[in-house]
Amino acid sequence: MKAERHNAIRELVSSAAIQNQDDLRRKLRRRGFAVTQATLSRDLHELHLLKGPSGYMLSNGNGNGPVRNEDEDRQPSAAQVLNTFGLRSQRALNQVVITTVMGGAQPVAASLDYEQWPGVVGTIAGDDTVLVICADIRQANAIQTRMLELLEG
Repeated sequence: MKAERHNAIRELVSSAAIQNQDDLRRKLRRRGFAVTQATLSRDLHELHLLKGPSGYMLSNGNGNGPVRNEDEDRQPSAAQVLNTFGLRSQRALNQVVITTVMGGAQPVAASLDYEQWPGVVGTIAGDDTVLVICADIRQANAIQTRMLELLEG
């Protein structure tokens, strides 16, 4: 049943504009597939469907979807994320506080965690603020210097 449903989703997405999950759910129901929103979300994830301005697209180059580039699957670097979301940083003892645009703290913290910067013990992110906890004051100074270079550069 799952394989048949996945084939139906591929066919629907490649042949018509599907703007949202409700549209897709209705079209699947007409074909005899009654799915919950959670199941449909999993299916979309498993099929690697992309959502663009014209709706859902296939990601493998079949149908009307774009061909995925391997570079698209890579995590952006901390430098790229800070360049996009970061505003300023300030050191406080063994901590560095990074201020971001609203909603930018999570991606900044995730990029720092992913890169495992030396001297960073961990990060805590709110909506527009990241607290970077460093091993000691010396490490915090080094992290702050690096942050300023990235934010200014």
